[in-house]
Amino acid sequence: MSQTQTNIQDRKSSGRVVAIQGPVVDVGFHEGEPSPAVYDCIEVWAYDGKKITLQCAEHLGHGLVRCISLQDTLNLQQNAPCYCTYKPIAVPIGDGCFGRVMDTSGRPLDNGGKFENCPNLVPIRQMTREVTFDLKSRKREIPELLETGIKYIDLLYPLIKGSKTGVIGGAGCGKTVIILELINNIVKAHGGACVFTGIGERIREGNELYYELHESKLLHKVMLAFGQMDQPPGARAEVVNAGLTMAEYLVAKNKDVLLFMDNLYRFVQGGQEVSTLLGRVPAETGYQPTMASEVNAVQERIRSIDAGGSITAMQAVYVPADDMTDPAVVAIFATLDGNIVLSRDLVQRGMYPAIDPLQSSCTNLDTAVVGRRHYDVSQQVIQHFNKHNALKRIVAVIGIEELSKDDQMVYKRAEKLYNFMTQPFAVSEVFTGKKGEYVELEDNIAGCERILAGDYDHLEAQDFYMIGKAPRI
Repeated sequence: MSQTQTNIQDRKSSGRVVAIQGPVVDVGFHEGEPSPAVYDCIEVWAYDGKKITLQCAEHLGHGLVRCISLQDTLNLQQNAPCYCTYKPIAVPIGDGCFGRVMDTSGRPLDNGGKFENCPNLVPIRQMTREVTFDLKSRKREIPELLETGIKYIDLLYPLIKGSKTGVIGGAGCGKTVIILELINNIVKAHGGACVFTGIGERIREGNELYYELHESKLLHKVMLAFGQMDQPPGARAEVVNAGLTMAEYLVAKNKDVLLFMDNLYRFVQGGQEVSTLLGRVPAETGYQPTMASEVNAVQERIRSIDAGGSITAMQAVYVPADDMTDPAVVAIFATLDGNIVLSRDLVQRGMYPAIDPLQSSCTNLDTAVVGRRHYDVSQQVIQHFNKHNALKRIVAVIGIEELSKDDQMVYKRAEKLYNFMTQPFAVSEVFTGKKGEYVELEDNIAGCERILAGDYDHLEAQDFYMIGKAPRI
């Protein structure tokens, strides 16, 4: 690095606010001053003394740059002095982030004061690590299953370390409960760590999650970053990178990280708003023309490393108007290894977790990954669910007694499987009154095998409701 470049990075150059249009701020610098690079930060103070961080988005020429504000621009005045840092957004990263909440620019949101034990400021935008292929020295990577203790997920939608899974569900379908249980099991069973990224989260939801983690005694193992719904689109679009930076810090320490991103659709939505504010021509579908590259840039940072750490991502995805062909949803799903759909019908029947096995899918369910026995059992379970779905309307009209003996047998076993897949969670003990159950994969597969083999045909379906392991014969 030359002496001139070093001086530029160590000092700040002054400019002036030229125009303010909501979250879009134009800043002019004196001629001869070096212009900031795209994504560099510019600091400015509002009339009430509040510091506002601007992110350079594009150059307009003649020392004029257009910026996106990461905070509300209320009370920001025209001609206010600005100071360019010549550095991108950087957040404090370290073990002191556990149990704390930060925003996009690294400011604490939990009234906990300055971040302790976080000596370094790390830029949230990082280049994706290059992958080199050396066929002679590189060993064949063997997928490693990440056991969650949740029967549905382990059997039908197994998580692989370094994989990406989408969770789809409406309000009240149990997304938060599944998230909390996964965090609880990963921390306790695997000694891992979790990062929760709230992208466009409602303040109420973030507040509830924080206190639920605190009451469940899981907060000390979780890092949280929020770009709240009331913040400008730039903050909502960039907070995903802050969460990824936290996860990458933990992976570098050889930890298995569970990364939750809620909601990834709002990340696309924030990018769309930024693109519109900058006057860019939208794509044919109405979204920003750079949507695919933005989504892929995020997903490429979710990966394992050779040292042993991994990032396993659970991404909540909102489906606008229940249209699975929406371009944003398609762009996200194209990068995922699996998707888990939560059903409101199952919620109304009290079948928790309310995962719809016929709408969900997972590419990790393969003999090369889970083994022949696991794969065969999972396929038989899905076949029983399909048959049950085809017969349930007939049963509702004419009754189960009118079915053939074979169909009756399959229908009753499918009912037992549906009930067996329900499970009391540790994080919901106060609501259910039942102690949470962590079910190991071997017990999970063995229980399904016995149901399919008819070992429990003498029992009723309700005998399997909200239990952990299958009962002894």
